[in-house]
Amino acid sequence: MNIPDSPSKNKPVRNQFTQKLLRNVSPHLELFAALLSGFIVLMAWIFVDFVSTPVWISLNLLAYIIGGFYKAKEGIEETIANKELNVEMLMIFAAIGAAIIGYWTEGAILIFIFALSGALETYTLNRSNKEISSLMELQPEKALLITKEGEETIPVSELVVNDIILVRASERIPADGIVIKGTTTVDESTITGESIPVNKDQNQEVFAGTVALNGTISVKITKPASETLFQKIIELVQTAQDEKSPSQLFIEKFEGKYVNIVLISVVIMMFLPYFIFGWSLADSIYRALILLVVASPCALVASIMPATLSAISNNAKHGVLFKGGVHLESLSQTKAIAFDKTGTLTQGKPVVTDAYFREDLNKDQVLASIGAIEKESTHPLAKAITTFSAPQLEEHNVSIKNMKTHSGEGVSALINGELWKIGKPDFIGEKLIDDFQQGITSKLANEGKTVVCVIAGEKVIAAFGLKDVVRESAKQAITTLKGKGIYTVMLTGDNELTARAIAQDVGVDRYIANCLPEEKVEHIQSLNAEYGNVAMVGDGINDAPALATANIGIAIGEGTDVALETADVVLMKNELNKMTNAIDLSKRMSRVVKQNIIFSLSIIAVLILSNFLQIIDMPLGVIGHEGSTILVILNGLRLLK
Repeated sequence: MNIPDSPSKNKPVRNQFTQKLLRNVSPHLELFAALLSGFIVLMAWIFVDFVSTPVWISLNLLAYIIGGFYKAKEGIEETIANKELNVEMLMIFAAIGAAIIGYWTEGAILIFIFALSGALETYTLNRSNKEISSLMELQPEKALLITKEGEETIPVSELVVNDIILVRASERIPADGIVIKGTTTVDESTITGESIPVNKDQNQEVFAGTVALNGTISVKITKPASETLFQKIIELVQTAQDEKSPSQLFIEKFEGKYVNIVLISVVIMMFLPYFIFGWSLADSIYRALILLVVASPCALVASIMPATLSAISNNAKHGVLFKGGVHLESLSQTKAIAFDKTGTLTQGKPVVTDAYFREDLNKDQVLASIGAIEKESTHPLAKAITTFSAPQLEEHNVSIKNMKTHSGEGVSALINGELWKIGKPDFIGEKLIDDFQQGITSKLANEGKTVVCVIAGEKVIAAFGLKDVVRESAKQAITTLKGKGIYTVMLTGDNELTARAIAQDVGVDRYIANCLPEEKVEHIQSLNAEYGNVAMVGDGINDAPALATANIGIAIGEGTDVALETADVVLMKNELNKMTNAIDLSKRMSRVVKQNIIFSLSIIAVLILSNFLQIIDMPLGVIGHEGSTILVILNGLRLLK
């Protein structure tokens, strides 16, 4: 007895197979159709003397239909939607006109080359979509939720903030969250573009779409699936593809008017030479049809979009996301860049840069005692000192009692019955501090560092200088930008002393201290008036107004959601040298676009003049015009590398 297949089990499998097959085949159908039409044209040309005229015409007609289907469909749909003719319609008219006067082969060649150039343009778009497609495939659909009853597999879309999920080794993390149990090494290349895995311990952040390479971790969800950093990357790249640059918008507006001018010129060409220059009517019509082909702005239209999409795709691959071609074009014209300090030029958290101890004491023992006290505090300065003293803490066991926090001043505790105080100089005592190490604290303060002092009993035993240190990548980026002639400014809310120290360290041309958010906006407006095109780089909520005011706002991927949403460009990792690479690529794109426009206009001019002088015929006109279109597309594709 044959038992039929269960529809509930096999139908989804078939559907998945069909969908996968269509996804793999669809992008290549247009190219396949173009090549097939070219093959048919070649066969018709080879066997022209061996087949009857009806068969030969049928072969060419088949080439017309197969090769011209996609472009004809696109042209007709856009004409109906926009209520104006376009380049695709010009090519349809030219091919039909060639067939009417008996030039079937020339018309078929025109269709083939035009279809091939269209397939290349589609290929460019598909390449620019590649990053999105690959990212979407990396997004997990299921998550292992930890509940009171045990473990439950649920769709990722059903996860809510504060849910606890389990992620095992080699699994993709389904949503953004904080590690609350376990340790692992995570491959974050999908987010940052960096191939080196990152160690993740408790209380550290993990992102959706990244891979836990080893160990099992429990993750507390901090964002819904629709708001993860992973999802924002996808949305940013999608937005970038839809938004067009000013050059592209100009060309598209120009195209509609130009098409009408060409059609009017073609009608005039059909009769004017016949009456004025004594051409035969057949010659006039023939030359008018050649004019229809060579004067069409196919290459001009294709000069910008493939290059722009290629550059956006290349930048996305290297962790720089543009929200549109307009911003990529604007970046190439940037004359000045303003930088936020904290978290952008600096690490965003203080570290111990200097440590001084009383010479008659055991340095390691003192540092261990200080670390034991600071470990009980949550203040950023305390965390920096705890990190600095971690090796000594592991070697020495220190017992503390009566730990107290003195708000805005420091902390105190008892060690072996002796009172220890850690904090600001005025909390410890200015007189005692001035006598320590020949007034070293004054020197540290003059260097723009935050001073933390330690007293045991009545004597100062240690002093620390802490600083939000400059990122090495920031120094390199500033040097590179200045080498390109771009003026650099640091805007910070910090005091004059700290701002000057950081500015000197990083090497910016100018710094402005004590900036409130609204003052940053005023300075951006002033820079814009002076330099014409200004970029702003920031990561915080307080930077959002300035990011919106600048000609181009650049946010750090590790920054706040407000900054990411306000900015025009997002650096997925705080490596400003990637921004300098993006500037180079945007300038390279501008050069390629200019090359394409000049080349395409030159070819059109030469072909129109040659046609009027009766130097070229239909085949050469087709090859010259459509060949130039293919060349400008291929030139744009170079930006993918």
